Amino acid sequence: MLTRRSFASTILGLAATGALAGCGSASDDTPSAAAGSGVLTVAATPEPHARILTEFAAPRLAEQGIELEVREFTDYVQPNEVVYSGELDANYFQHANYLRDYNEQNNEDLVEVAKIHYEPFGIYAGTSDDLAHIAEGTIVAVPNDPTNEARALLLLQQAGLITLKDPEDLGATPNDIAENPHKIEFREIEAAATPRALEDVGFAAINGNYALEAGLHAADALVLEEASGIAFEEYANIICTSSDKRDDERIAALVAVLQTDDFKTYLSDSFGEDVLPAF
Repeated sequence: MLTRRSFASTILGLAATGALAGCGSASDDTPSAAAGSGVLTVAATPEPHARILTEFAAPRLAEQGIELEVREFTDYVQPNEVVYSGELDANYFQHANYLRDYNEQNNEDLVEVAKIHYEPFGIYAGTSDDLAHIAEGTIVAVPNDPTNEARALLLLQQAGLITLKDPEDLGATPNDIAENPHKIEFREIEAAATPRALEDVGFAAINGNYALEAGLHAADALVLEEASGIAFEEYANIICTSSDKRDDERIAALVAVLQTDDFKTYLSDSFGEDVLPAF
């Protein structure tokens, strides 16, 4: 079993390359002035990030002379590695809390450029769908990376199932639980594997992007993270790049098209309550 202690050295998931760009009509609030030219390469997880980039951003950037190339990754480690190495220009998959922890663990200095959207984090039914009468010793699958494991524990606390020693601890692990009256057991696995674990565990805490890939939606969750200020501040998904590209005009152009009313409409039409604007 993988634990959060071994996560920093764990690299799972296979990269699948996909480069998509096209042309389309810009909305009234989409920037029309040329922001530069050339190719912008971005690492992303498939849902909803790569879909957003290829469906929405690529056509609008093409109108500005920027070709957007998207490379898909199924894990949470490689997208940062390829940006830090300079292989790709930016990534779009993680929240600010995860980025801070990644930088600390790996002594790197990747930077947040802008907050784009928020995916509600939920607890989903596995072999049981009754959180109100959870059986003693029930196994709950949680992500094994530090920030998302803490996020799962905070959500279980929100549901009234556990109590943390520090009820606002954004870095909590099972060792930081003060009260666990139902004697819940935690199965710490890679975030991407949590949907597949539903067949074998009572419940699973699943990141929004992996829930979407598995055909799950916010409405299917037994309990959802409260979309309060801290959730948007800590867990909104961001555009990230290396420190030397913080002011890159191509990345600025990408952020500009993703922070418009047109984009808010696209999110609502395409994802409903599963993906919410965070700006």
